[in-house]
Amino acid sequence: MNGEILAILEQIEREKGIKKEVLIVAVESALLSAAKKVMNLKPEQELIVEIDRNSGKIKATCDGRQVNSIDFGRIAAQTAKQVIMQKIREAEKEVIFNEFQVKVGDIVSGTVYRFQKGTIIVDLLGRAEGILTRREQSPNEEFRQGERIRAYLLEVKKEARGPQIILSRAHPNFVKKLFELEVPEIYEGIVEIKSISRQPGERTKITVYSKDQKVDSVGACVGMRGNRVKNIVNELRGEKIDIVRYNEDLREYIAAALAPAKISEIRLDKTNMRAEVIVDNDQLSLAIGKHGQNVRLASRLVGYELDIRTKEAKEMEAKKKAEGEIQLTQITGVGQKLLENLKEAGFNTVQDLLKADADTLLKVKGVGKIKAEKLIKQAKKLAA
Repeated sequence: MNGEILAILEQIEREKGIKKEVLIVAVESALLSAAKKVMNLKPEQELIVEIDRNSGKIKATCDGRQVNSIDFGRIAAQTAKQVIMQKIREAEKEVIFNEFQVKVGDIVSGTVYRFQKGTIIVDLLGRAEGILTRREQSPNEEFRQGERIRAYLLEVKKEARGPQIILSRAHPNFVKKLFELEVPEIYEGIVEIKSISRQPGERTKITVYSKDQKVDSVGACVGMRGNRVKNIVNELRGEKIDIVRYNEDLREYIAAALAPAKISEIRLDKTNMRAEVIVDNDQLSLAIGKHGQNVRLASRLVGYELDIRTKEAKEMEAKKKAEGEIQLTQITGVGQKLLENLKEAGFNTVQDLLKADADTLLKVKGVGKIKAEKLIKQAKKLAA
């Protein structure tokens, strides 16, 4: 029996990659626990079970004396195999967890094994099963049982039934990793992916930057006759990919991110991370994109909230604003001097007066209590 156990453990180590020492320790622990239950030991008695690493001989000592009882021999014979198989399953789970844990953030390959309420179960080359939930699938993709599939390894969770390996084909990093695999310059670090935004199944925008002036970042990603980017588009089942060249000039970067639309003017609000983008009428739909897709992806790419407007809309807004300022002169009793004092205090429009109260207006030079009340009363009439 002793030699048989050792032979089994050595075979498991060769076939499963589980260290023999890990299994021996597990078997020792299990035999100790089983022996204590059957041998009716007193609480103060100390039982030690050891397996010789060379011969496989099982040795048990109780309070320093070797145990050679029939009970112990029966325990070893009846439970050793069962315990070994249980520990093998546990150790295999740990091995699989560790194997895939280090692959989190990489692309893994497998075959479609089965479908389960919208979730695709992927056979990862016989080592484990991956889970591709509906949420992590690209909307326009369909797979058949037995079909080869690649996916981004999103997460590995420890569960009682074994490691749960979560896959994704919808995550932006799936596209990023595909570029790393397809474009040697990215893998080697010559070309850097600065940012990426994606609407799975529809469009991806990716910003690239070359650390070597001799290497064109966009050209490297596109490849000869567009072969590199075509391979990625094919993997994504036709998803469109916009490759944007990174530019330290934020205006140029935003304009490139909004391609294919042509931009007339960009006004930045760096404090609030916003940009007002002015385009011609015929470029508005291109800039915004279908269902707002283009501007939404561009906004995520550059990290700025983008407000797209036409020149005509901007001019109309400026006109309305100017009309609002003129309205101050329409208030009875507001002369040139008082108008200057009001503007100096920050009251440029009737709307500004409506936001103030009498006490605030009293701080304006030349405005008394009665005057302040009249100004507010007349502002309300003009705004009505």
